[in-house]
Amino acid sequence: MNDPTHLAHGLAGDNTPPDWPPLTALEVDTLLRGYPALDTATRIDWHSPRPLSAACLVETGHATVFIKRHHHSVRSAATLSEEHRLIAHLRGNGMPIPAVLSDARGQTAVALGDWTYEVHERAAGIDLYREAISWSPLPNREHARSAGRMLAALHDAAEGYHASQRDTHILVARSELISSPDPIAALQTQLPARPGLADYLQGRDWPTDLAAVLAPWHTATQSRLALQRRLWTHGDWHVSNLCWSDDSANAHISAVLDFGLAAANCALFDLATAIERNAIAWLALDTGIDAAHLDIARALIEGYRQQRPLDAADIHLLADLLPLVHVDFALSEVEYFHAVTHSRAHADIAYDTFLRGHAAWFHTPSGHALLQAIRDCA
Repeated sequence: MNDPTHLAHGLAGDNTPPDWPPLTALEVDTLLRGYPALDTATRIDWHSPRPLSAACLVETGHATVFIKRHHHSVRSAATLSEEHRLIAHLRGNGMPIPAVLSDARGQTAVALGDWTYEVHERAAGIDLYREAISWSPLPNREHARSAGRMLAALHDAAEGYHASQRDTHILVARSELISSPDPIAALQTQLPARPGLADYLQGRDWPTDLAAVLAPWHTATQSRLALQRRLWTHGDWHVSNLCWSDDSANAHISAVLDFGLAAANCALFDLATAIERNAIAWLALDTGIDAAHLDIARALIEGYRQQRPLDAADIHLLADLLPLVHVDFALSEVEYFHAVTHSRAHADIAYDTFLRGHAAWFHTPSGHALLQAIRDCA
């Protein structure tokens, strides 16, 4: 079995040493003892470059499986099981999601020492965008249309799932702050239960900063957003979390991956997230290249509408929501980097470049053009 030198995707779109050590042959062997039906591991085929956990494809005597490892401060077995119950519901309603495998004790989330593990079936199809950096724009309009249609199908499949909200804010795409009539007061109420975030924010004039991030979008959005029907959402609808039948423009989506950011929100929140992830070249903002990919945003909406209706009011709310959709998750990344990985530099990037910088971009001509292109879909 091989344990190669491993690099992860960095916040600047580069490759850097990972925050979390790659999975090793020894720990894979130890974990798989609890999965006798898989037999022992024969080799580690691939290590994921995603930075917020460690994951790999492992060939065993009976199958190739995907193993993912989280630090217990990020995902306990109970917290990880929240994702697995959602996956089970969606699979039961026909979504093409790889099954989460149970160990010999019937557990899908396994705690060993400081780590929490999950084992999934290998996804069907081609992991076409496996090396794509998160928030990198999708280059293929037809794939964007397919991604929008599959997102709508996921929302249809999520109907009737009524679990309680996630028990953590860390690395989860939630929307309580932007849905609140007073986000600053709402965050102040959360801070006693989020000591890592509270510690970071002590050094920031965060009420002033958050007010600037929210203005003017929140006033125009909150009352309408609060009326949206509650729905569990994927939270990270980027093409790197989809597998495909082949590499042609007409390829269909064969598998949906990674529900780590999933939470109870609303459908338009997830569609706005999909546009944010796939239609804006965030890592190119300093290059002078136009970051907005209007054709990709329109194709995501077109595909979504092929499966699930969107009226004019939905489209206008979608446009107004887009500059805010990142807010809760950006603060969760601040909390993660400050309290879990203890990287002040990365926490500052999450606060200044992500939380504040992404909101500010929507005040630029390119940001305005994207919002108008969405409104023109009404």
